[in-house]
Amino acid sequence: MRVGSFACSCADTCDVDLEGVREGIEGVDVAASSRLLCGDGVAGMEQVIDEYDLDQLIVTCPEPTAQRKLERVAEQRGLHPDAISFVDQREGAGWVHDEAGATAKTARMVNARYAGLEAESVSRSVSKEAGERVAVVADPDTAAALSDDAEVTLIADGTEFVDAAAELDDVTIERGRVVDVAGRFGEFTVHLESRVTEDCISCMKCVHEGPDGQVTRYPVDIDPDAPDGEWTAVCPTDAIEMDGTRRTLEFDQIVYPAASRRTRGGRIGFYTAPIDAATISAVERLLGGVEKPDHLDLEMDVCASGASSQMGCNECVEACPHDAVERDGIDSVEFDRAACQNCGACTSACPTGATMLREPSNERIAREVEALLRPTDEEGGRLLNRSGSDLDSPIVAFVCSERADDALAEYGRLAAAGKADVEYPPILPVRVNCTDTVGEAHAVHALACGADGVAVVGCGGDCLHSGPDPKADLVDRLNRASRDLELGERFAFFAPDPDDHEAFVEAVSAFAADLEESPSPIPAGEHEATGGIDADRENPAFDSHGWTLESVRAILEHVDPERNVIRGLKDFGRMEVEEGCTLTPTCSNLCPTDAIRRTEGGATLEFNHEQCVNCGLCEEGCIEDVITMRDGLDRSLLPENRSDEGDADSAWIEVYEGEMRECNNCGTPFTSEGSARKIQSEVGDAVAGLVPNAQGGIFEYCGDCRAQLLYDRGNG
Repeated sequence: MRVGSFACSCADTCDVDLEGVREGIEGVDVAASSRLLCGDGVAGMEQVIDEYDLDQLIVTCPEPTAQRKLERVAEQRGLHPDAISFVDQREGAGWVHDEAGATAKTARMVNARYAGLEAESVSRSVSKEAGERVAVVADPDTAAALSDDAEVTLIADGTEFVDAAAELDDVTIERGRVVDVAGRFGEFTVHLESRVTEDCISCMKCVHEGPDGQVTRYPVDIDPDAPDGEWTAVCPTDAIEMDGTRRTLEFDQIVYPAASRRTRGGRIGFYTAPIDAATISAVERLLGGVEKPDHLDLEMDVCASGASSQMGCNECVEACPHDAVERDGIDSVEFDRAACQNCGACTSACPTGATMLREPSNERIAREVEALLRPTDEEGGRLLNRSGSDLDSPIVAFVCSERADDALAEYGRLAAAGKADVEYPPILPVRVNCTDTVGEAHAVHALACGADGVAVVGCGGDCLHSGPDPKADLVDRLNRASRDLELGERFAFFAPDPDDHEAFVEAVSAFAADLEESPSPIPAGEHEATGGIDADRENPAFDSHGWTLESVRAILEHVDPERNVIRGLKDFGRMEVEEGCTLTPTCSNLCPTDAIRRTEGGATLEFNHEQCVNCGLCEEGCIEDVITMRDGLDRSLLPENRSDEGDADSAWIEVYEGEMRECNNCGTPFTSEGSARKIQSEVGDAVAGLVPNAQGGIFEYCGDCRAQLLYDRGNG
């Protein structure tokens, strides 16, 4: 890949130093600039593409019209249509920061984009077949608009359609009120309740005799609040059922304007208000099925959801706001790739790496963060000492690419138009599909790379995927962990409102000011993640547990906290075993990360904190109910902090010591005393005297010797 970067100042309306940007860009084959790249700079751009034989371009240009023009230029020079990517040096930098901050930020954003391209995933698609059955709830105009292309059923939901202006000849009308909508795209079920059965012949007798305004004519139905009485006996087909009757209908897509977002749940093929031409188009595109990008990489061999009919980790199921993950059994989960909306909630919640977002992948995010925090000159100081300041307090901002990104762009436009005085610290953006993508591993890695602070910048007050305050708990947990590391509070969530720039500017400026007073002791630009730990584990790189632990270890090279247990990190567990353990192999067999083992002699239970992901399977499956798991990363249990460091077993600690029973005949240890006593108490009476000549009873012998005793008795 031969990469060229092109910086532009939008005809000097953007407050960036082009020469400073060029000199701060690293790694590319050529860095060029122009004050108006989409105008006078086109010829120079073409010349650079040809001279350096470029096949990938990174251009600072946020304007859609100019972007399309530059894309055509790239295509005319033989580049792939997707071979040009754009960086916002204007709305997100030059219009809201001073020149020094905007220049440094622009160079770092280009460096981050280059690093991200090197880790970009190859696209992959997924498809799901579906029919053309569409349910439209109480919206005759939408039903009519779809009826030419789809099999439309208009569900009345208590509405009277007699005076509907829409043409409904090709629409099936169903009476009843919607009680529930279950299922997913291609497999929706709508549960209806009505007080009129399918035996109705629309004779209008109940309409004539019934309470005014409480019986509809088209379709005939009775309001749930309508009083019972003699009038209900007028029906010639006995179709009136005042106690209500229910039925279930099946559809491929649902248009339900009055449904809440919670009812919709983010499911593909389910539409709520506002219903407009774009909604109609979306329904029509999905008729017959869907083909879309495949957003997930799944490695179910390392999934900790369960084993042997025991339920374990349920993080992905609970996190998904789109019903794209469900339990198909108590000890397994299933992903509907077609229903996935690419928010990343399941991937940030998964501790093992069983589910990973393809784009941006965790590795790509890591490389972008590292590039953003890398000092922009070889000495690690200011931006080539040109502008008098680089970034005094670098803050990594994980920015939602939906509403939050739009709000920040609007702030820039307001400032440039002179409509508002908008200037805030040059936070370093990493665009994510949704802030649901961000988990503890992403945030702690940013600290390990030298960020003074980490901002999660999401939708204003109500995430399009997860609802209100989607990251409040995450930020609270991360701040608890950073306090335990004696770094203070370095995490914050911001929800920029495009109509209230002042609140955002005030909040992010206060956050930056607090960080400037206590800069991080971790140097920027030194840490580069491998995404894992040196342990005997099969998890993919950049899984949450391994990546977080690697980052914490990098942080601990520069801090020495008093606390051993770092709280707030959910993917780490500490095992406690009470008296009563019989040393059965249940917990070690259930553990999906092999973090529990019995010693060779079998009398000791050992635990590996470095490998435990806190899934809870051992606690759930313990037949004696003596295991308790505690949250938190305990530094004292890591192999590097134990006295026997360097020993292959230094990661293992003893959590329970029992006693083995030795065979009375051969002397071989064959089971734990606890297990033997438990079995003897349960079935001892039933087998008493089975081998009268056995010294000490049959439970004192191993399996082989016990079999021999029984054989000798039978042939004695």
